[in-house]
Amino acid sequence: MPTTTRSPGLFLLPGILLIAATLRVTFTAIAPLLDELRHDYGLTTAQTGILTTLPLITFALISPLAAGISRRLGTERSLFLAMLLICGGIGLRSAGSLPLLYVGTAVIGCGIALGNVLLPALIKQRFADQVARLTGRYSLTMGVAAALGSLLIVPIAQAGLGWRGAFLALIIFPLAALLVWLPQLPQQASNGVGRSSALSQRQIWRTPLAWQVTFFLGLNSLIYYVVIAWLPAILVNYGYSTAEAGSLHGLLQLATAAPGLVIGLVISRLKDQRGIALLVGLLGVISLLGLWLSPGLASLWIVLYGFSSGATMILGLVFIGLRASSAHQAAALSGMAQSVGYLLAAFGPPLMGRLHDITHSWALALMVCALLSALMALSGMLAGRDRVIDLPQPAQP
Repeated sequence: MPTTTRSPGLFLLPGILLIAATLRVTFTAIAPLLDELRHDYGLTTAQTGILTTLPLITFALISPLAAGISRRLGTERSLFLAMLLICGGIGLRSAGSLPLLYVGTAVIGCGIALGNVLLPALIKQRFADQVARLTGRYSLTMGVAAALGSLLIVPIAQAGLGWRGAFLALIIFPLAALLVWLPQLPQQASNGVGRSSALSQRQIWRTPLAWQVTFFLGLNSLIYYVVIAWLPAILVNYGYSTAEAGSLHGLLQLATAAPGLVIGLVISRLKDQRGIALLVGLLGVISLLGLWLSPGLASLWIVLYGFSSGATMILGLVFIGLRASSAHQAAALSGMAQSVGYLLAAFGPPLMGRLHDITHSWALALMVCALLSALMALSGMLAGRDRVIDLPQPAQP
């Protein structure tokens, strides 16, 4: 089947990095202002928590549809659509209406889900020999943007704009991505998509290697969102002040970005990734147990956990590119892995919070997360084998 070869173009890589920045910062940066929002609307803690859980549920629902959307529109145009959805969602979220706050959050989640699934597929399609290096680069961009967003959103709100103005200011990220991405739209050409890619999307759910990649990414998402949600409460429970807990929460965001500097380069030199998958998984186990057993060294454990989680995400995204035999198969695998992963992540924080309510301690929740990290390491060793998903091809008419 013929394929179309296209040069990357001057703006392709900057566009990928700007899209990557948008996918993280527009979701995570709002956390420091949630208390102010809750006070303005008179929301309960549970109602406010929907703003962080709703996008995860949206990710789980939309991710399996992304490959089909890409088949119809093309990957480049689908990513452009993702940025448009995020722009529209930010506008709705900042409009000053409680119903629109939730609707806008869901629309943003739809755009992020498309981008999360399709960026690995685009890298597989346009940079097939640089998957690990570029995945590390865009993961680093995501982490740095998230840290900057969390750092700057409170000063922006305090400058007289309030939380609505600060939320609206985040639109600069998708707008910049849209502008830089415009040159990619005229280049859209036939990708030779036919019945085989749709068949592959269904068959991939029955492939053991696909499930190994899925569990590796999915368990990491579950643990990460538990830690993101409850780390300040855990630290305060262990005697840290609210300000110290907030600073350490920001340190976690920076630590997740750090692996982007090195992991991609390391992985690109490895034919087999089992060893590094085991290593990053065990770092997660050690850091979570350390936070429970020796909370006085919380800064050390948080840096170790952040590095472990960030490295796992990069490695999992690299697996999508390396284990798939085509860009369309990569999109299907990405949709599967992220759908399952975000579904797990949506239920993780409330379940761990429930464990705390029952035991009046964070010890059991941390132990459960450490066990899940060990299972993640096992999945990573299976996914890290030098193999490619091999699906039967349909008979040609």
